[in-house]
Amino acid sequence: MADFGLYSYQQEVVERALQGENVIIWLPTGGGKTRAAVYVAKRHLETTQHAKVVVLVNKVHLVDQHYTKEFKPHLGCDYTLVPVSGESELKDLFGKVVQDSDVVICTAQILYNALTNSEETKHVELSDITLLIVDECHHTQKESVYNKIMSCYMEKKLKGERPLPQILGLTASPGTGGARMLEKAVEHVLQICANLDSSIVSTKNYAPELKKKVPRPIKTFDIVENRPEDPFGDDLKRMMQRIQEHMNLPADFRLRECGTQEYEADVVILEQRGVRQDNRKLAQCALHLRQYNDALHINDTLRMMDAYSSLEEFYISKSNTAIDETDLFLVGIFQENQADLRKLAGDSRYENPKMAKLESVLLKQFGSGVQSKGILFSKTRKSIHCLKDWVLNNRALQEAGVKADVLTGAGNGITYMTQSEQADTICHFRQGSLNLLISTSVAEEGLDIPECNLVVRYGLLTNEIAQQQASGRARAQDSKYSVVALKGGREERRELTNEYLEELTAKAIARVQDMSPEEFRRKITEIQTETVNKSRIKESCEMQKRSLYTASSIQLLCRNCFKPVASGSDIKLIDNMHHVNVNPAFKKHYKVGEQSRLPKIFEDWEPGRIISCNNGKCSQKWGFEMKYKDIALLPNLAIKHLFLQTPDGRVTKKKWKDVPFTLDNFNFEEYCQDNFPDLLD
Repeated sequence: MADFGLYSYQQEVVERALQGENVIIWLPTGGGKTRAAVYVAKRHLETTQHAKVVVLVNKVHLVDQHYTKEFKPHLGCDYTLVPVSGESELKDLFGKVVQDSDVVICTAQILYNALTNSEETKHVELSDITLLIVDECHHTQKESVYNKIMSCYMEKKLKGERPLPQILGLTASPGTGGARMLEKAVEHVLQICANLDSSIVSTKNYAPELKKKVPRPIKTFDIVENRPEDPFGDDLKRMMQRIQEHMNLPADFRLRECGTQEYEADVVILEQRGVRQDNRKLAQCALHLRQYNDALHINDTLRMMDAYSSLEEFYISKSNTAIDETDLFLVGIFQENQADLRKLAGDSRYENPKMAKLESVLLKQFGSGVQSKGILFSKTRKSIHCLKDWVLNNRALQEAGVKADVLTGAGNGITYMTQSEQADTICHFRQGSLNLLISTSVAEEGLDIPECNLVVRYGLLTNEIAQQQASGRARAQDSKYSVVALKGGREERRELTNEYLEELTAKAIARVQDMSPEEFRRKITEIQTETVNKSRIKESCEMQKRSLYTASSIQLLCRNCFKPVASGSDIKLIDNMHHVNVNPAFKKHYKVGEQSRLPKIFEDWEPGRIISCNNGKCSQKWGFEMKYKDIALLPNLAIKHLFLQTPDGRVTKKKWKDVPFTLDNFNFEEYCQDNFPDLLD
């Protein structure tokens, strides 16, 4: 082990894995979990006949990172290693890739698809794998893909089917699962262990070495007093009050304090109620109140001008798409107050004091002759772009040499980043051309980011796992971990709660580790049996829900204008993923806009133009056209932009998997016969 460069604490935590046991390695961020896993993989390949190692990650960018930084340097000379993600063409030949490789590093979804796909070139059996490494394994719970994979494992295990792969989980913290009491936290840790069919191990004999290797940062609460005056926020609340009076709030409904997450939850429920009751006034007022609530939250976190801009952007689109008196009233309220809001937003006397405190925190760390690197964590993609703009336009920070850029998750849209853009940003940060990353939670977990001497959490309400991972980014000697928060506010209270939950997690793990092997195994088996039974019952209930109505008895209506636009029987399912309308008559209901751009290439289809409702000025976005197998141009719909009229009333759904009718699979041959009969003769 020493020649591999493992520390003593790493050697301790891999011992049981080297003996073939299923284990979860619990080490803090920066403690070298992945390096320990590489060593276990190496020994497994050397000592196991027909060895096949699969490494699962939960984010696309971690595939290449683990391959390039960890597994390839240590195993690449002697073994065949292949990285596979949704952005790789190899995913369509995954069964063959696993067959021909010694080590495969992939996203969990790729493996799950392969386990459930019957095509020979794509299919994989768990028995084909001898060692399954699960990165960030605390996600192995509830409906996660990790847990779906382990459910396949568990079904086979409880039926006595063998062989099954050895499991090696890696985590910086399993958390408490929301528990506040020790007994419940112990139950959560046992559930994670049961889901992974593994014991949890940590260093006992070399804790001082680990502490030296991963020093804890110096934590400070940088507390801000409340604004003495907030006329901008007061004006927003007055406008919200006018909307609430106009919407005729139902007598049985009381809205909670505006500017809070609770208020947001309330107006979401009101919008859904408006849809169900055919009350467009209630639904639209609720949607607009949500925008004002967002603006209040931005006003509490960022600059007043950021809050104003978010509303202005929303109403630019709404002013051109008003379709009735409700829309004209709502647009009118903003336009009446727009000039005053803009003027207040530019008045420095009322600026958010949190911004001044954040500037002070950054200036203490960055300055002449000081080589600092920091990460500033904030909640949303919108907020980190606003913070970048603030940093770049702040004279004091620029004079102090702060060179900032954003880091967000991969995805579609202008506020996301491609995997390549993420890699470039981290490379610039490592080389020093950037010294401040302004990031969403993507930088908390897994990413190979160099040691920082400053981590700032700004305007965040997260759990103890996210807090520990963010704190673990400040690994340089004498590094600082700052929480910028309002005095007595929710962020400060949450941070203190998370400190308690971090200690509770450690106690729960210790309690589980102190169990006798017999007691631990008995509890794990009980939990696994109960989990499988619950899963079967749940699956049966979901099947019943999906068969509640026939597809032909369902109508789809536009979420904005309430116009009926399709039948449920028009919707077909492609690749268990895309929900397309195959009725040629549907084309009259939508108009096409700009090209939809996605950051990757797909095997059988490509995105076309964005589609939206063609009913007067409505213009509600519904999805995009997709070109399937170079022939079929099909509207691909997002159910969240529509709602359903069932025989028993109206319902709203966020995801297609929750609709109360069964969707038939798309038949390409039948579609071609119906639409291009001359070509097939």
